[in-house]
Amino acid sequence: MSKKSAGVFIGGLVVGGVIGTLTGLLIAPRSGRDTRRLLKKSTDALPDLAEDLSTTVQLQADRLSESALRNWDGTLTRLRDAIAAGQEASAKTRDELNSSQSGVATESPASVSDHQV
Repeated sequence: MSKKSAGVFIGGLVVGGVIGTLTGLLIAPRSGRDTRRLLKKSTDALPDLAEDLSTTVQLQADRLSESALRNWDGTLTRLRDAIAAGQEASAKTRDELNSSQSGVATESPASVSDHQV
């Protein structure tokens, strides 16, 4: 399971737990007073639950940003290597073209026609 999907799973688990608890409280066969008491306890626990969820999300975000930074560094290194290789290949090709053109330019027209005969 990837880090991103783990964070989504934990968030879904928490939200599903809250929804399930509230639904269970509302449809449970209890008296109104008991249900209100349970709802009050649940609402009193919501700030702690929200803090736990916030902490979990922050930890997952930190892990994802660290992973993204490592991936970016690797990509940047590969890009620099590719640019350097491209520059080297371009310089080599340019040198080869220049040397072949200078070889053609040094021949006189008479020697060119002698070769063709």
